Amino acid sequence: MTETEAALQALASNVRAARTRAGLSLDELGRRAKVSKGALVALEKAQGNPNFATLVRLADTLGVSVSALTEGRTEQRVRVVDSAAVAPLWKGEHGGEARLMLTTGGPAPTEVWRWTLEPGEEYPSHPHQAGVSETVSVTAGEMVLVVDGTEHPVAAGQTAAFDADAAHTYRGTGTGTCHLIMTVHLPPGPA
Repeated sequence: MTETEAALQALASNVRAARTRAGLSLDELGRRAKVSKGALVALEKAQGNPNFATLVRLADTLGVSVSALTEGRTEQRVRVVDSAAVAPLWKGEHGGEARLMLTTGGPAPTEVWRWTLEPGEEYPSHPHQAGVSETVSVTAGEMVLVVDGTEHPVAAGQTAAFDADAAHTYRGTGTGTCHLIMTVHLPPGPA
């Protein structure tokens, strides 16, 4: 089995399990996540190849992290993840990208992302479920964080935090590549 086939199998299994735990039919999950039933059927048969926005909508609707849908199970006490070993889930038109490095365990998981944004490149995100918050720490370069239509410049050495249940956009600015670490803090799941 190739790495891609294994990843699709893990995604199919994780989506099906999360949908079953949530007590949702394919029709209901599709309606809530704004994903066609046909795409969900293909996904659960490991035949689909959803884009990043679809994965985020499914994760939000199911109340889980994106990595809970994409990763296989791990029993390790300590995980060390090399960014070169993680495929980008988003690629920008000028070479920027976003890699989901890992998600912490526990009742209120946190996703840890590595992003690069080139000048003029942007990623618009739909509002997440209530209770989700994000932080953006710029390690090099500069960007503009747009939340609910208001622009917030964030430069190297600065961190911004916001409630992510509003529309938000990450935009690269300046003359060089913007490097950032973004965390998504998910609300506690059912006990």
